[in-house]
Amino acid sequence: MPANHFNIQGLSAEEVRLARKKFGDNTLKYKKENTFLDALISLAKEPMIILLLVAALIYFVNGMVSDAIFMVSAIVVISLISLYQDSRSRNALEKLKHFTQPNCKVIRDGEIVEINSEELVVGDSLIIEEGTLVVADGTIVHSNDFSVNESILTGESFAVFKDKSKEDNFVYKGTTVESGLAIITVTSIGNETKLGKIGKSLENIKEEKTPLEIQINDFVKKMVIAGVAAFLLVWGINYFNSHDILDSLLKALTLAMSILPEEIPMAFTAFMAIGAWRLMKMQIVVKQMKTVETLGSATVICTDKTGTITENRMSLAKIFTPETQKISEPGKTLTTEEKELITFAMWASEPIPFDPMETALHEAYRNLGAEDERPHFKMVHEYPLGGKPPMMTHIFSNSAGEKKIAAKGAPEAIINVCNLSDEEQQKILDAIETITKEGYRVLGVAKSDFAGDSYPQHQQELPFTFLGIVGFYDPPKANITKVLENFYQAGISVKIITGDNAATTQAIAKQINFKGSEKSLSGDELMQMSDADLHKTVMETNIFTRMFPEAKLRIINALKAKNQIVAMTGDGVNDGPALKAAHIGIAMGKRGTEIAKQAASLILIEDDLSKMVDAVAMGRKIYTNLKKAIQYIISIHIPIILTVFIPLVLGWIYPNIFSPAHVIFLELIMGPTCSIVFENEPMEKNAMQQKPRSFKTTFFNSRELLTSIIQGLAISAGTLFIYQYAVQNGFNEAHTRTMVFTVLVAANIFLTLQNRSFYYSIFTTLGYRNNLILLIISITTGIMVLLLYVPTFTEFFLFERLSANDLGLCILIGLISVLWYELVKLRLRLKNKKQV
Repeated sequence: MPANHFNIQGLSAEEVRLARKKFGDNTLKYKKENTFLDALISLAKEPMIILLLVAALIYFVNGMVSDAIFMVSAIVVISLISLYQDSRSRNALEKLKHFTQPNCKVIRDGEIVEINSEELVVGDSLIIEEGTLVVADGTIVHSNDFSVNESILTGESFAVFKDKSKEDNFVYKGTTVESGLAIITVTSIGNETKLGKIGKSLENIKEEKTPLEIQINDFVKKMVIAGVAAFLLVWGINYFNSHDILDSLLKALTLAMSILPEEIPMAFTAFMAIGAWRLMKMQIVVKQMKTVETLGSATVICTDKTGTITENRMSLAKIFTPETQKISEPGKTLTTEEKELITFAMWASEPIPFDPMETALHEAYRNLGAEDERPHFKMVHEYPLGGKPPMMTHIFSNSAGEKKIAAKGAPEAIINVCNLSDEEQQKILDAIETITKEGYRVLGVAKSDFAGDSYPQHQQELPFTFLGIVGFYDPPKANITKVLENFYQAGISVKIITGDNAATTQAIAKQINFKGSEKSLSGDELMQMSDADLHKTVMETNIFTRMFPEAKLRIINALKAKNQIVAMTGDGVNDGPALKAAHIGIAMGKRGTEIAKQAASLILIEDDLSKMVDAVAMGRKIYTNLKKAIQYIISIHIPIILTVFIPLVLGWIYPNIFSPAHVIFLELIMGPTCSIVFENEPMEKNAMQQKPRSFKTTFFNSRELLTSIIQGLAISAGTLFIYQYAVQNGFNEAHTRTMVFTVLVAANIFLTLQNRSFYYSIFTTLGYRNNLILLIISITTGIMVLLLYVPTFTEFFLFERLSANDLGLCILIGLISVLWYELVKLRLRLKNKKQV
């Protein structure tokens, strides 16, 4: 290949700077979603904010200015907390959006460089090849067997072949390259592209809600309905007793505030967005929020072999020719036939190699020491990789009309198109078996002497002469055995799905202690099976070889039919359908094609499968912590509701023990606790030793919901006990209110510590690293001390200073009402210990 890349120099650094200054960046700029203004508008619609505004208005009307000011202050504080959480979520999503921008290759100053697509400028020489997404409009200046899928613009799903000599020599942003390679001169970027001009409708496309998100929204709606019903009931009772419409309305608002679980949707949004941001910091880009909630459920990981299990550092290690009848190594003295084999293997590769095997063949050709013929030949026709098994053919010609017609591909495919006797075929197959048993990847190579320029439609119709076999060694990654152990330990099965042959794949599998290395199934065998047989076989087989797109997709669908949550890794165009069908499609960031990245829901920037172990762990951690946060919210809301409701309905001596101010204070404690503290909790040490949870299971399953309800009822019993204790001891309303409120705050603090784990004891979780726990508890305790012992605050909240004995009793009741659950956790640990 000539060093000047078809005599294209591309832009200079100065020309790039001037073009960017004139035309701007290559981005689609429409209405910006999720802006700060959008957050403010959304906040103004929140039921809790509306209730606070109504309460503040009533206080102002009644002349209770200090209470009204407190309500307004509460609105400001709650708004700031909500906006802070929204800001964290928006920033995380903005960074994710930047990371998912595709890269592209351009020629600048005569060199190929890879840049982010946003950095592309008008006039750039953009290289687009099979599997890439076209990131700007442009005209073709060079192409080889180039076709592009323009369905995003035209709706037609078939590929369109284009070259510079045709009337339609334009390519457009958003289309995908189906085959071949082209170099285009960029004519339009960003909003000026054809896609940009018609893409205004992209603003209105909204992402579908996930099952978990739908369930959370449904739960919150039900609680809002319950809140409205309770509000009307309490308003009616208070009005019947007092005939004061505003006072009774204020007391009803207190209960309505206590019922609304507005922290739940806030927590869900924060956990998903910040979780995706944490994954991004681990070099894992999540394109869809639903992937975050799915990660912890993965039961099967289907992985490619080359570049995922192996290093993808191909070196030409073995060669075999029919003439020599021996397996040689390229570094040694080669015969004429062996040199011809390497030469035609190179000609069968892309002129600008991007595949590791083709790069190795170009390198081996250079090492032959003969005159480099590549600058003198130009590709005139190309048959892209196709067929089952696959092969590809390139046809080159020089100015004198001399041709080089070379083919390479799966040995079976090359053998089938060559006129070989049974004996010759058997000798070749024996050599292949010897090479592949040692873990080498093999390709067959052939040449053709076809005359004329009217090439047949299919490459298999050309008359080929078999030249030999080339074998490549791609060593397993150093960490892959440990990665597999981690998956197995987490209850996740691993399946290899590869286009390579069975012998090579099984040899590599044995080297890395892969479970199920003794058994494999080919793509052709798989396609011949009935659905019923496949559903059984796919669970028992872990190695699938000679795979093609339809076979890969059928494996994914068969696993899904067996209720498996499937993660699938891929990097090529042919992986697109399977990546799209899998619950978690995983594209490789470095070697993955843009089509694979577009189809996937997650991108591993470093092409490192060990990152998937981290991703699964993060997914389990996020889900578990979200569940803890929501169970905490449910548990702490119950005593607030019952403490407001029961004294009124049962006609106790102090029927309206709390005002909106008290409920708002508790809300201000709960918001940061559930959304900030629990989100920051570390993963529990047994998380990756547990089996994957069922994807259909959510935190609202009956056992966990019952646990939260019982915890809430236990705290309610504690608050109502202290209420009756205070009344029986002749304490006034202010003293009773203070004791009840203190119990609630103490129980809230202990519940925060208690719910850090529903398995390990509180003494174990105290050792977990989470600095926010100490911060939030310290702030809560500090404010509570101010409320109890600073007269201004005490009077405002209608409290009384508590004696040391009363304060100690309140803390003790708060402790008992929560820490009884330690006995449940102890029983669970002892039960599990006996089972082990």
